[in-house]
Amino acid sequence: MTTGTALVELDDVSKYYGNIRALEGVSLVVHAGEITCVLGDNGAGKSTLIKIIAGLHRHDAGTFSIEGEETRLASPREALDRGIATVYQDLAVVPLMPVWRNFFLGSEPVKGKGPFKRLDVQTMRETTRTALLRMGIDLRDVDQPIGTLSGGERQCVAIARAVHFGAKVLVLDEPTAALGVKQSGVVLKYVAAARDAGLGVVLITHNPHHAYLVGDRFVLLKRGSMTASHAKDAVSLDELTRQMAGGSELDDLRHELERATPPTAGE
Repeated sequence: MTTGTALVELDDVSKYYGNIRALEGVSLVVHAGEITCVLGDNGAGKSTLIKIIAGLHRHDAGTFSIEGEETRLASPREALDRGIATVYQDLAVVPLMPVWRNFFLGSEPVKGKGPFKRLDVQTMRETTRTALLRMGIDLRDVDQPIGTLSGGERQCVAIARAVHFGAKVLVLDEPTAALGVKQSGVVLKYVAAARDAGLGVVLITHNPHHAYLVGDRFVLLKRGSMTASHAKDAVSLDELTRQMAGGSELDDLRHELERATPPTAGE
């Protein structure tokens, strides 16, 4: 059983854009060393939820707490300062820059003073290599452009970067959406490694099979509303998949699509 204060907790959170309900009555909790999976199809409200946790948008109702303190984040920088790192699906990397430069992008260490101040390239190279190895990621060369890495490898570098820079909560936006089975498995391995390093992870996905492999808690969204919330020991993969697929709605659709029994000869 999880003990201690939640790293992040949303209670009955809602977000409106004019008359449009983007999110309504959503609750979730993220503890250190646990993975909370948020599942839903396109338009379910996953992106809005990410933006609230990441500090891009403020919620309109409900409470959002970080380590027990109710808050309204004003910016992504404030979220990062509070220990929340978000890795978006497009990763926001500079493809032609080397891996080490992308690893430190925006947080580059320097050496020297005055007119002799310059980037500490050697430290960045060595730190990047060490941080990746600590997560079990052994790249061929940290000097290679990050655009030459596979999608799975780039996701793993982003996860290792968040861990290195002291994130307490890691929010992952559909990290396996554009990947094949093998690369998805690699990414999920490092998602689990981040959990084992003591981070609280929010995994946004539309794939219940991937979620069930690593998740501890599951929150299901549909059209901006929370339709279910489960601990892993309280739901099976089949039931999770059925609920996400629409449950009774899917059964109704199956009946509609079933062809009538063809008439027998002579009728």
